[in-house]
Amino acid sequence: MAEKVLVVGSGGREHALAWKLAQSPHIQQVLVAPGNAGTANCGKICNSEVSVSNHSILAQFCKDHHVGLVVVGPEVPLAAGMVDDLTAAGVPCFGPSAKAAQLEASKSYSKAFMERHGIPTARYGSFTNPEEACKYIRTAEFPALVVKASGLAAGKGVIVAKDQEEACQAVLDIMKDGAFGSAGETVVVEELLEGKKCLVFASQMASQFLPCPRRRITSDSRTVTWGQTRAGWEPIAPRLR
Repeated sequence: MAEKVLVVGSGGREHALAWKLAQSPHIQQVLVAPGNAGTANCGKICNSEVSVSNHSILAQFCKDHHVGLVVVGPEVPLAAGMVDDLTAAGVPCFGPSAKAAQLEASKSYSKAFMERHGIPTARYGSFTNPEEACKYIRTAEFPALVVKASGLAAGKGVIVAKDQEEACQAVLDIMKDGAFGSAGETVVVEELLEGKKCLVFASQMASQFLPCPRRRITSDSRTVTWGQTRAGWEPIAPRLR
């Protein structure tokens, strides 16, 4: 394990990653770029002002400061190829390549990937034309009421509509009014599925993978039932002893 680790990101996820990494006796310092108030000065953890948008500068910073591992949290730098560029520069990274990150960065890509490989998923259509998307909503043989901006929208690009009219309005808001900017240039319309939701994450290297505990996602039905979904829903996972 590297003695000095750099965590890229500024959210609660990166704070949690830094907090856990700092518990390792093999790590002397955890840098977080750009970090937040919680990671500013916290034991082994401190923030760094190094630019994370310029991958060449970041790679040189890691070499100059003897950073032995970079952990990339946010989806945007992953999709922009940060792991690819740092790895090519000889800086060890934890995170998916830009190609693998497309599974998260593009809902249209991920749905086609699942369909191509026989992975069960809600029925859907992918559209770059709002009129075609609305026609699909009105003629589908199932409740096509989940409208998603295909690109990255900070966890807020999904609308669960009550009816077809609301779903079509969501399409217009995203594609014509630019509610989520360029993330909404392509829209995915999905079948509404009702039931409990769980998440399973795994770390993968070559042909080996390590699964994390399964987690059930909950939400407050008083505030999140219909309409735009929100990032940060509470996960519940069993505690391993």
